[in-house]
Amino acid sequence: MTLAGAGLLWMGWAGFNGGDPYSANIDSSMAVLNTNICAATSLLVWTWLDVIFFGKPSVIGAVQGMITGLVCITPGAGLVQGWAAIIMGVLSGSVPWFTMMVAHKKWTLLQKVDDTLGVVHTHAVAGYLGGVLTGVFAEPTLCSLFLPVTNSRGGVYGGSGGVQVWPGFGLWFIKASV
Repeated sequence: MTLAGAGLLWMGWAGFNGGDPYSANIDSSMAVLNTNICAATSLLVWTWLDVIFFGKPSVIGAVQGMITGLVCITPGAGLVQGWAAIIMGVLSGSVPWFTMMVAHKKWTLLQKVDDTLGVVHTHAVAGYLGGVLTGVFAEPTLCSLFLPVTNSRGGVYGGSGGVQVWPGFGLWFIKASV
């Protein structure tokens, strides 16, 4: 039942990201492709980490990995290349896994949060990661197809998009220390 629900969620999320440009064009095609690439990569990384550290895979872990991949790619689904979606999938499968499985047990702030389903890790951490990585990997040609701002480009392409990385870390540090 869990896998059936996860499959429906994945299918719906691909439609959501692909429908964001409100037309069938290159941007919507890239959004659907990147959604699937990132979610599959994140699922595999999360499952791989479960096998390495706990000795066995789990269905819940695979679903958590899928969700983190879907959340992470959403801000930049139609704005990044496929190789960037793979990197985003690797990071969205490993960073939230680390915060859920390791940091949650050692950090008293996270222990005070009643988070039975791991929503902080699957949505907040993965969403923050997706926003930052979109600023890093946004491709200029794809940005020009979707964004009304001219000359938009991510940090990898020499744009100022990478500038959002350091203030984002600063904001995260301030919130974490409060």
